[in-house]
Amino acid sequence: MASPPAVIPVVLCGGVGTRLWPLSRSAYPKQFLSLVGRHTMLQQTILRLAGLPGLQPPLLVCNDAHRFIVAEQTGVVNMEPAAILLEPVGRNTAPAVAVASLQAMATGQGGDALLLVLAADHAIADADAFRAAIGQAVPAALGGRLVTFGITPTAPETGYGYIEVDARSDGFGLHPVRRFVEKPSRERAEAFLSQGRFRWNSGIFLFRAGVMVEELGRCAPDVLQAARTSLQQARTDLDFLRLEPEAFRRCPTVSIDVAVMEQTRLGSVAPMAAGWSDVG
Repeated sequence: MASPPAVIPVVLCGGVGTRLWPLSRSAYPKQFLSLVGRHTMLQQTILRLAGLPGLQPPLLVCNDAHRFIVAEQTGVVNMEPAAILLEPVGRNTAPAVAVASLQAMATGQGGDALLLVLAADHAIADADAFRAAIGQAVPAALGGRLVTFGITPTAPETGYGYIEVDARSDGFGLHPVRRFVEKPSRERAEAFLSQGRFRWNSGIFLFRAGVMVEELGRCAPDVLQAARTSLQQARTDLDFLRLEPEAFRRCPTVSIDVAVMEQTRLGSVAPMAAGWSDVG
C-alpha cells in the first residue's frame, strides 16, 4: 500500500481579535487564550491535526511580538514546528501564505509540497470529521487545484464571507468556485441561505506549494516578490526565522482570498461538516 502524501500544516497565528476585546487584545490575541476548553485556540488547532495521514511538522507564521508565546504554547503540547516565521508587521494572509509556500518549496518536496493552511483562532467541534474532510480533498490538491473548505450555512450570518459553488465537477469529486462574496448584508445573507449554492468561507486551504506560488506570481506578483525577498534575506534568531523587515513591509496588505482565490481558475470547494466557527 502506498504511503499517504505528506501534508505540511501552515498555522497562521498573526491575527488580532477585535470582536472579543478587551478579552482579546493586541498584546495577547484570542488565538493564545483558552476560550473553548482547557487548551488555547492555537494548541487546539495543533492537537486536532493528530491522526491526519501524512502529517508533517507544521510551519507557524506569527507576529514578532508573539514569538515567545507561540514557542511556549507549542512546547506545552509537545509539538516541534518545522519553522516559526516571524512577521515584522501584519500584512493579512496573502504575504503569510506566500512566505510559507516558498519556505515549504525549499524542502526536499519542492513545489509538490502539500500545504494545509489553517487559522489559529477557529473552533472545530468534530476533529474526526475535520480530518476526513481534508483527506477527501487531497486528490484535488495533488491534481493542481487550490482547495478551500466551505461550510454549509445554518443562519444568515453577516460576519462571515461566502463562497458560491459551481454545480459542475472539477474532475476530482469537488466543485469549482464560482465567486467569493465578502461579508454580506442581512438581506443578501438570507438570500444566500435560501438558494443553497453558497457556503461559509472557512479560511482553510489545501494546495501544492508550487501551484500557489505560480498563481501568486500571476495574480499578485507584488506580494510574491516582496515575500520572496523577505525570506531570502531572513535571519535565524534562536528557534525563529525572522523575515527581513524592509522587504516584508513592501507587501501589500491583502488576504489570500482577494489576492489569489477570487482571481484564479483553479479554485475548488470541498465540504466540511465539522462544527466550524470563527470565535471572534
